[in-house]
Amino acid sequence: MKNTFGSSVSVTIFGESHGTAIGAVLDGIAPGIPVDEEFIAYQMKLRQSVGALSTARREADSVKIVSGLFNGKTTGTPMTFIIENQDTRSKDYGELAYKARPGHADFSAQMKYHGFQDFRGGGHFSGRITAGIVAAGAVAISALRGRGIKIGTHILSCGGVYDRTFGDISADIDRLNSMEFAVLDDNKADEMQAAITAAKQDGDSVGGRLETVVTGVPAGVGEPWFDTLESILAHALFSIPAVKGVEFGAGFAAADMLGSQCNDCFRSGNSGVTADTNNNGGIIGGITTGMPILFRTAVKPTPSIYKEQQTVDLNTLENTTLQIQGRHDPAIVHRARVVADSITALVLCDQLAMRFGTDWLKA
Repeated sequence: MKNTFGSSVSVTIFGESHGTAIGAVLDGIAPGIPVDEEFIAYQMKLRQSVGALSTARREADSVKIVSGLFNGKTTGTPMTFIIENQDTRSKDYGELAYKARPGHADFSAQMKYHGFQDFRGGGHFSGRITAGIVAAGAVAISALRGRGIKIGTHILSCGGVYDRTFGDISADIDRLNSMEFAVLDDNKADEMQAAITAAKQDGDSVGGRLETVVTGVPAGVGEPWFDTLESILAHALFSIPAVKGVEFGAGFAAADMLGSQCNDCFRSGNSGVTADTNNNGGIIGGITTGMPILFRTAVKPTPSIYKEQQTVDLNTLENTTLQIQGRHDPAIVHRARVVADSITALVLCDQLAMRFGTDWLKA
């Protein structure tokens, strides 16, 4: 398994959905960065299941930092975040030990780990593991804020309902980071939630798209070719369970543009060199331009649905059916947005440390 991501600043995840605990280790972070444990708790709350829009599994997600922190600041040594699992019902997964759930990693895990994998709640493949990423990401977000770099993500679409895109980016980011259900158009929140509720009542689920923007990253960060900033970000974003697509700037729409429409024309002014448009999403040649980094992430519908589905018995290889029981999310896109923020922050801390040195992250 490859459970570590990053070169200079790295994060390692561990645990299983129904194991004793899950967590993360953040290594390479600069010493002297203030750690606000209330902010970590707030970020964890954004990922938690809430109300009828999420699974009925209710985890406290209290984070214990057992190393790398002294007198409220990072020491520069590995930070270890531990989150106990306290609300598990493993009996709900008894039948799933041998019936592969459609859309889940049950079959592919069986092929790789030969039946030794922990299947309860998805085990190590569960979205529950992202809690450790959010805990570590909160420290990364704080470090970036200290350097004037801000990250914001909203639900661009969910269940066929579309939010508006970014306008006043700075104000939009501040507003989004104070919201539990992150949309830019208040009227769209009710429509999205109604779509989620309707799918749940039908025993089904919905997906959606997230749109993320990052401001304040200086020009010149990233590499050409195989370690472009886009490829590093996409690598990390595709590690989030249920993510099936990532596009930067105009994305796939650029394929239908003329060069005269797609090119971002440069201008010089009091703010330095900027561009009139941002169709390239703030990255050209794999390296930042100083414009806002903008990308969208596609999140598939939650694969755990309550409808009867066709599958295979992995013991006998006979065709069979299953109907999933237990507690599951009718949508995860609203919970995934803080994971997108967190993993983006971790990638940027790593890339900035490689460009300017580890201590650059300390304001």
